[in-house]
Amino acid sequence: MIEAKNLSKSFDNIKALANINASIRDGDVFGLIGTNGAGKSTFLKVLAGILKPDSGEILIDDENVFENITAKEKFFYISDDQFFFSNTTPKEIIKFYTSVYRNFDVKKCQDILKALDLDINRKVNTFSKGMKKQLCIAIGVAANTRYLLCDETFDGLDPVMRQAVKSLFAKEMDERGLTPIIASHNLRELEDICDHVGLLHKGGILLSKDVSDMKLNIHKVQCVFEKDFDMERLKELDIMQMKNSGRVHTITIKGSEEDIREKMESFAPVFYEMMGLSLEEIFISETEVYGYDIKKLIF
Repeated sequence: MIEAKNLSKSFDNIKALANINASIRDGDVFGLIGTNGAGKSTFLKVLAGILKPDSGEILIDDENVFENITAKEKFFYISDDQFFFSNTTPKEIIKFYTSVYRNFDVKKCQDILKALDLDINRKVNTFSKGMKKQLCIAIGVAANTRYLLCDETFDGLDPVMRQAVKSLFAKEMDERGLTPIIASHNLRELEDICDHVGLLHKGGILLSKDVSDMKLNIHKVQCVFEKDFDMERLKELDIMQMKNSGRVHTITIKGSEEDIREKMESFAPVFYEMMGLSLEEIFISETEVYGYDIKKLIF
């Protein structure tokens, strides 16, 4: 388990992280979202032990990460800006990483590269940005660490490749309990893969919740009432957002589906329908309650 406790980091007068508290459970996909400059990369670099926090601590299995080789052996960090030694090939890079990670699986890495149609003997400096990212992902997965830290991993990948990488992560999670921590500026990229999502804004976590809990406790209802219906009765519901188009009301409501259905039926509407919410809609509703417009923060 990974825990951040009152974690802060500044660069001169710029507060990159401000008293962050977060827990990342083993076996979950943790999505960290936020605009450029929100502190995502700084958080991952502190987690990777590249940067030392100014205050607070970050722990892996109750061990501090900074300058701790035992803790660092438990994760592989894929940065947004990949670096490779000049004129190296994937074959030579694999050889290097086998000396760093004791459980590095050479065959797994070769199989992934073959599936991605990446030539193991080709110079990496001739690869496109997307190809370099694919190479990093293959190496990261083959390192067989418990945690995989991914900074904008899907950026630069085409839609087909994004799905392939997500499938690869899912396979590794199922087979050996991999825990990916994925930072992204795009919530939509994490919609179908994350178990827990944290929204980072101006160095602090604005919202951090389990996706399943959010989807169970927030619902959208589309309904039409009789003309003489007393709209004040809607105050019986925990309404987060309501939009009208003529007589059609679209209401986002907090609560269990059973309770909401019971209330709606007591109103005797002309028509009502429970509708599914996307992760984007859930976050928009949640952040508006706190006075933020997530569309300005993320999209």
